[in-house]
Amino acid sequence: MPALATAAFAAGLLGGVHCVGMCGGIVGTLALEARGPAIARQLAYNGGRVFSYAAAGAVAGFAGSLAHAGGAWLGAQMAMFLAANVMMVLLGLYVAGWGRAVLRVEAAGLPLWRRIEPIARRMLPIDSTPKAFGAGLAWGWIPCGLVYSMLVLAAASGGPVEGAAVMAAFGLGTLPNLLAAGVAAQRLVGLRRAPWVRRTAGVLIMALGVVGLARLPGLREALAAGWHCIA
Repeated sequence: MPALATAAFAAGLLGGVHCVGMCGGIVGTLALEARGPAIARQLAYNGGRVFSYAAAGAVAGFAGSLAHAGGAWLGAQMAMFLAANVMMVLLGLYVAGWGRAVLRVEAAGLPLWRRIEPIARRMLPIDSTPKAFGAGLAWGWIPCGLVYSMLVLAAASGGPVEGAAVMAAFGLGTLPNLLAAGVAAQRLVGLRRAPWVRRTAGVLIMALGVVGLARLPGLREALAAGWHCIA
């Protein structure tokens, strides 16, 4: 499981270009509201977001553990391994600007987001630390292909605690980019739009997926022998 958490952290760090695109607007406003220190609101917002990721990871880990209890763990791990790495490749293509297939996956989360979005809007304007935490809790559920690919890893982790740890590690990996976005929003947004930045990040994300897929031959034998690290 530590290897899964490490892979999730790396994906969060490399996928920061995508994260700034999804949440950059809101973290930029946190530095502009009037009351309280801006850094406190930044940390509260991101703390709420990571908490939501961990909660979703616990659910995914529990769902994955049911496959283990039902005796279908080997086949489930194979399927989750393939799905997670394909998602990473699709996400890398999207971040680099070379494909939009991952948006179809993000669309699957829209029904849930439509229910949560009204709650998120009640947090606006985000002019206090508690409201920033509440906004983070809500925005943690916004449809995101990167988050969904990490949830597949969480499902393969073996249980709810492990799944929560994987998603928490992913959330921590996204922090540097989003904290920077809050401190220097306009400057960072301009950098994010630079083609070489997007392409470099996209290629690195795709590389994570390609390396994983390259391990597919022989994976069944390795898993059957008791090797459970699929990251």
